[in-house]
Amino acid sequence: MNQLQSMRVFVKVADLGSFVRAATSLDLSTAVVTRHVADLEARLGTRLLNRTTRRLSLTESGATYLERVRHILDDLEGVEQMLAARHHEPVGTLRIVAPVVFGLQSLAPAVQSYAARYPDVVPDVTLADRQADLVDEGFDVGILIGRPARSASIVTRRLTTCQLTVCATPAYLQRHGTPTRPEDLRSHPCLSRPPEQGGEERVFSGPQGPVRVRPANAIAANNSEMLRQFALLGMGVAILPSYLIGRDLAEGRLVELLGDYRLPEIEITIAYPSRLHLPAKVRTFVDHLVEHFQSDATAPAHTARHLKHAHSLRNSAGRAGRPRAAAVASLSA
Repeated sequence: MNQLQSMRVFVKVADLGSFVRAATSLDLSTAVVTRHVADLEARLGTRLLNRTTRRLSLTESGATYLERVRHILDDLEGVEQMLAARHHEPVGTLRIVAPVVFGLQSLAPAVQSYAARYPDVVPDVTLADRQADLVDEGFDVGILIGRPARSASIVTRRLTTCQLTVCATPAYLQRHGTPTRPEDLRSHPCLSRPPEQGGEERVFSGPQGPVRVRPANAIAANNSEMLRQFALLGMGVAILPSYLIGRDLAEGRLVELLGDYRLPEIEITIAYPSRLHLPAKVRTFVDHLVEHFQSDATAPAHTARHLKHAHSLRNSAGRAGRPRAAAVASLSA
């Protein structure tokens, strides 16, 4: 018979002092209750109850066993309640893995707002520019840049898209000229990722259709922030994600090039292991990130445009304000 069930039956018999009353309480027959206790005694090799026609009493072994069994059942119930709560309420450590630059530039605000909303969850973020194995490495969720590979064991949800932008510093363009067509990139030192990370042939969509070009790679780096630094130093033309250079474009440190041409947008997704019972901490974090990144104010695909627009508005306001200030000064004089 099931030992755990037999333990529960024994505790009920000991508490009520009767096989009949225990059977009624547990909605079992008296014969089944008796068999459960007898099975325990046979397994333990000792008598747990003294039986007389008038009453039941615990033997010395029975009293010791009852005390220990109560602790076991209480601990088990506590574990079951804790796990049930974790399924329904977000609690515990949430292990997240994300690409380095995206994590630094775009993920931190989303994690901060999630932690404020769910204080019983402790985010544990790992930044790594590699494809992590969520299951083998024990991650709850992972952020993926680019179209994810199909997998029966992994579920993905789209967060947003990212626009790749061709850019350079004003000083570089003044020295070397401004490329106006994708083909011009062949005569400019191009700052890009290594070929195995997508730094080889580029396909632009333009007014006359797709244009394929292999830029003249000058410096390669496996980190977008490093490429950004090279670009800011005027070392060449860079192809960088919008979420990384939005403020640089808005404030004039970098200039967007090839405005009539577009590179394919990059999909950004969140992935998590496929499970029948998804923990609440994972479910709520995924929903939170989808909501966070699909709002216009935070989506990486729109960051550069929003910053550039805000910067132009500030400049317009500044230009409009100066003549008015001069007029007021002359009147007061």
